[in-house]
Amino acid sequence: MLEGNRSMKISDAVRYVGADDHDIDLFEGQFCVPLGMAYNSYVILDDKVAVMDSVDAAFGDQWLSNIRKELGGRVPDYLVVQHMEMDHSASIQKFAEAYPKVVIVSSKMAFTMMKSYFGDEFASALAARQLVVGEASVLELGKHTLSFIAAPNVHWPEVLMSYEKNEKILFSADAFGKFGANDREDPEGWTCEARRYYFGIVGKFGPQVQAVLKKAAALDIQKICPLHGPVLDADIGEYLKLYDIWSSYGVESEGVMIAYTSVYGNTKKAVEKLAEILRQQGCPKVVVADLAREDTYENVENAFRYGKLVLASTTYNGGVFPAMREFIEHLTERNYQNRKIAFVENGSWAPVVAKAMRALFDRGLAEGCKNLTFAENKVSIKISMTEKNIAELEALAQEILA
Repeated sequence: MLEGNRSMKISDAVRYVGADDHDIDLFEGQFCVPLGMAYNSYVILDDKVAVMDSVDAAFGDQWLSNIRKELGGRVPDYLVVQHMEMDHSASIQKFAEAYPKVVIVSSKMAFTMMKSYFGDEFASALAARQLVVGEASVLELGKHTLSFIAAPNVHWPEVLMSYEKNEKILFSADAFGKFGANDREDPEGWTCEARRYYFGIVGKFGPQVQAVLKKAAALDIQKICPLHGPVLDADIGEYLKLYDIWSSYGVESEGVMIAYTSVYGNTKKAVEKLAEILRQQGCPKVVVADLAREDTYENVENAFRYGKLVLASTTYNGGVFPAMREFIEHLTERNYQNRKIAFVENGSWAPVVAKAMRALFDRGLAEGCKNLTFAENKVSIKISMTEKNIAELEALAQEILA
């Protein structure tokens, strides 16, 4: 993987001009990013010069400085806008003012969004400088040619990707992105934070991602240049394979995730016992998550990674404990599919939360979830775990692993 600010040169003709954000704590106001965030932009140097996408407003001046450095006195001919989310589009106006003759290249819907973002005056000034492109449109730069790929709802409706056939580069917009600044080493590599990024942000749009992957299958891709995270320049087939698994709601890793909430520790003890039993029965991987204390989107990521999910919760106000309810809603709004689900419930006098959790999934099945199966065995605990409950946990483990 080529990492943004560590190597400004992707090839003789393609340069990185993006920026790393080390001050951000929450990306999009909700995703914890302890390693920061990258806002990627690229320049293609040919007979014509194309700048690929903009950056977050806080880095507009740095971005323009990076561009001037790479251009060495040349003036860009095009700004290609593939995605209008503000972390990639907020500096468009600043760029257009710095280069008053540049042509802005984007989708029809993106130009409508620009009017909303920057106002009528900017839109009127841009009218003579815009080039609308869509599926199969081509932009000739010289030796380099960009062929555009419509990627609606990956993850916004106006999104374009582009393929440069000379160097076999896919400029993939937000697809294949990950959390983390490019100048900070991620000890877990690409996959973990890319998975969390995918299921947190793109996960609902699996069919749309599948449609784009079918288009990508016809291309000889040697590099992927995303709008977040490192340039991918090796093992491209593995990245495509992972995106195929994720977007088809397939099982990436064999194992069981146990997600729980516990008020006084008794549900937690039952979960720990179930995890022990599963491991004794040969389960290849057991992941246990305390929903009230651990990162929400890492929990979402793991629920999609593994094929089997156990939800263990306290009964709360006659229903689902808040952290559990929120977790299930995160899954169902992302069209959780192709999984086996089991329930463990606790309640001081009336353990009824399993029924309430199932109802949340039933609603999800009516709205987009598919192919969910539910374990026949259920464990009901009244305050603390008994020998009978341990036997029930053993039966549940056998059913989960069958």
